[in-house]
Amino acid sequence: MSVNSPDSAGQLDVVLVKAGRTKIRYPAELLSDDGTRLAVRAPWAGDGVRDFGFVRFEPGDVFTEYYWRNRWFAVKEVRDGSGELKGWYCDITRPATRSGAELVVEDLDLDLWVSADGTDVRRLDEDEFEESGLATSDPVAAAAAVAALDELEGLARAGGFDALLR
Repeated sequence: MSVNSPDSAGQLDVVLVKAGRTKIRYPAELLSDDGTRLAVRAPWAGDGVRDFGFVRFEPGDVFTEYYWRNRWFAVKEVRDGSGELKGWYCDITRPATRSGAELVVEDLDLDLWVSADGTDVRRLDEDEFEESGLATSDPVAAAAAVAALDELEGLARAGGFDALLR
């Protein structure tokens, strides 16, 4: 399979890279790949429960994740084991790359959480982003990351991600 060939079935390994190292790798079901946007579904890949205070990710949760080859973010719809929507966790990333059965995404530290009812929209990890030094080492990427976070926050506050995820 070529890198850019659209495919709508099979398995992928999602590889989240941060600061040049693999942060996490997990298997996911490939739902679609139209050449620009990829959608995958995977169970919570973390160890045990991760409690952020405003949401808990835990065994049984299912993530439907959307990645773009031309956008600086990923949007992850989070549902509990019974299918109840918890919300959307958005990672600010460099555009995704796919090589065969591997989807590689570089995390740029910034994140956005949007609750299921849309009333809780919060920017996350801005301190980590500042500490990363990206603004100095790659100012173009840093500007793209901040613009992507602003875009996602604007969409969330204007009613959600429906148009983006269709």
